[in-house]
Amino acid sequence: MSDLLIYLGLFWNAFLAATILPVFSELALAGLLAEDIGSPLLLFLFATAGNVAGSILNWWVGSRITIFQHKRWFPVRPNQLAKAEKYFARYGVWSLLLAWLPIIGDPITLVAGVLKTPFTIFLVLVAISKASRYAFIVAGFHFWG
Repeated sequence: MSDLLIYLGLFWNAFLAATILPVFSELALAGLLAEDIGSPLLLFLFATAGNVAGSILNWWVGSRITIFQHKRWFPVRPNQLAKAEKYFARYGVWSLLLAWLPIIGDPITLVAGVLKTPFTIFLVLVAISKASRYAFIVAGFHFWG
């Protein structure tokens, strides 16, 4: 398999991991590092770029989704949306630094879109969050792998 396909595969894996799909990009990255496949720097960059891109999709969906909140099929009940908005308002944009966390990270990026968080602030904080997680994994393999 060509190196480009490896990097693109990791990008898409990380992209999907940033959505609500049960995909674990950390395992994909760790597996590639453990098998010494690809450049660690490029693996880090592609994983980070894919995961940030997936979070951007979440932000975009969040910024548009409330037009449907009064429909019966809308997946989030009003009290759930209010609870998420309250949490985000309490901790502010700094909660985006938790976007790397499993389970709660992806909804945080969606709520940021719902609450119209400025894109530049969103992008910087989410990129820091996502890059830190992957940097920790790459560094771990570099020093202990």
